[in-house]
Amino acid sequence: MADGAARHRAYGLGFGAVGTCGLLLLGAIVVTALLAPWVAPYDPQLTTGRPFSAPSLAHWLGTNDIGQDILSELIWGARVSLAIGALAAIVGTSLGTVIGVVGGYFGGRLDALLMRSADVVLVIPFLPLMILLAAYVGPSVASLAVVIGILVWARPARVIRSFVLSQRSRDYVTAARALGARDGRILRFCIFPSVISLVLAEFVQLTSRAILLEAALAFLGLGDPIQKSWGSVLFYAQSRGALLSQAWVWWVLPPGLLITGTVVGFALVGFGLERIFTPRLRPR
Repeated sequence: MADGAARHRAYGLGFGAVGTCGLLLLGAIVVTALLAPWVAPYDPQLTTGRPFSAPSLAHWLGTNDIGQDILSELIWGARVSLAIGALAAIVGTSLGTVIGVVGGYFGGRLDALLMRSADVVLVIPFLPLMILLAAYVGPSVASLAVVIGILVWARPARVIRSFVLSQRSRDYVTAARALGARDGRILRFCIFPSVISLVLAEFVQLTSRAILLEAALAFLGLGDPIQKSWGSVLFYAQSRGALLSQAWVWWVLPPGLLITGTVVGFALVGFGLERIFTPRLRPR
């Protein structure tokens, strides 16, 4: 019994060691981004050293082609990359949740229309459409977040719609209808609370995907040229000869590792959330 109690305390709500590692990894990145004005050694917009300086005590990750500190660029760039990822995930998850819940609950022609729209979004070549929309709306944090958000809502919508289809025939929903509850009240008190866990899991997945998409757009030169982000650091490294010199070691690898680490962190957190919301995945 003591061993079982200790194990229960160790796993908490079932988040597990894997999810905890992802949470710690993401927490370190987010805290560093929030503390950028105090943590970054230099202003990322200022020339603080010789161009293409190798890593040293003055510049831990060296400098770029105009002498800007790369470590400071990455710390400040975390703010932009994470902000675009979070905003895009909010837009995509909100659209997907509303469309999935409405289509799954009401069904009929409305459901068919909404799901065919989702199919169209899923079938259209994603990268060319994203590049076209990003070039049309212009480079800014808000516009990139909206563009990515309106292109990633289809998968959450289909997942949530499938779940709502299985919930609308449950006994508690049938009982609510029998008691005279209106559709709005059933959606508010019966359907929405049951999909919160699924919405949270979809939000985590969309955030990691949006960070990758923002990096891809910035790498293609469609990011905000004023704002520093991990993707823009890679863009300038590629366009200014870092790959043809030894500078790629400190100019290309660090932002690539940060993007990879962030995506892995979100994947681990998503796995931990599945353990919480899916009891069969928890250890006995």
